[in-house]
Amino acid sequence: MEANGSGSQGFPELKNDTFLRAAWGEDTDYTPVWCMRQAGRYLPEFRETRAAQDFFSTCRSPEACCELTLQALGMEVTMVPGKGPSFPEPLREERDLERLRDPATVTSELSYVFQAITLTRQQLAGRVPLIGFAGAPWTLMTYMIEGGGSSTMAQAKRWLYQKPQASHQLLRILTDALVPYLVGQVAAGAQALQLFESHAGHLGPQLFSKFALPYIRDVAKQVKARLQEAGLAPVPMIIFAKDGHFALEELAHAGYEVVGLDWTVAPKKARERVGKTVTLQGNLDPCALYASKEEIGRLVQQMLDDFGPQRYIANLGHGLYPDMDPEHVGAFVDAVHRHSRLLRQN
Repeated sequence: MEANGSGSQGFPELKNDTFLRAAWGEDTDYTPVWCMRQAGRYLPEFRETRAAQDFFSTCRSPEACCELTLQALGMEVTMVPGKGPSFPEPLREERDLERLRDPATVTSELSYVFQAITLTRQQLAGRVPLIGFAGAPWTLMTYMIEGGGSSTMAQAKRWLYQKPQASHQLLRILTDALVPYLVGQVAAGAQALQLFESHAGHLGPQLFSKFALPYIRDVAKQVKARLQEAGLAPVPMIIFAKDGHFALEELAHAGYEVVGLDWTVAPKKARERVGKTVTLQGNLDPCALYASKEEIGRLVQQMLDDFGPQRYIANLGHGLYPDMDPEHVGAFVDAVHRHSRLLRQN
């Protein structure tokens, strides 16, 4: 696979393609590692330019990425301090779908995101690859109907049971918006894509296989086809379905190169269930970063031993929290690099 081409925008050559090679299932000299969330806080050098400021102030969490997509579809969004995105006029009835914008307009609405991606790729100067993100259709649907976060997703699930046809209609609209948005991110410079189904755990196996999985599959299939049609090199795709452990086998065959795991899944069992068909990513409990650096090192060693040296990308089982000490994040990254090199010597 072409992992480090400079691209049509004349991007700097990629000097470190370890993450991409692991994602494609190729052998690596050490285990690559990355963390999700709070880019603006942990990487202050990205805040120097206005476009990057706008991008990182909105995109520092999965919730905010969902917010961008839904704004582009015409949903009014307000940011509630301490709560995240809130939708003052959530979808209540089937007829509410009529007020959504045509999904084909999403890419023009989000052109500033693409500009920020291009700018960030330039600023990275080839040090590491750039990952693009989007929320999966079911997760986006929950925000649209719940009006924000919810502990039960009861309103969104009510739609699935009472309005199955309208639910599928909405999920199709969201899929049709997501595909060009993700392709646009690659065209703008993203070198990998992660789709997150943050609210998978609210669906049991039956609802997940009916209302989430088909659209997760469709996103991967269509993005890959569109990239090929546009003459763009393929990029590895990651699916992260939080609390979706009941669908691990299905996710491993959904068309993604990498399956992300949250911290509730035992790595050895996950590997047994998916085999060597995909790369696994995860899955240290984010709160482990509150532990001492020594304890973080011990936990990382156990995690790497359990996942095995290849077809693996180290990560947290979810995102970083704002109050986490960057030095402890550094200890996590250092421990992964150090122990994964040792593993390969045995």
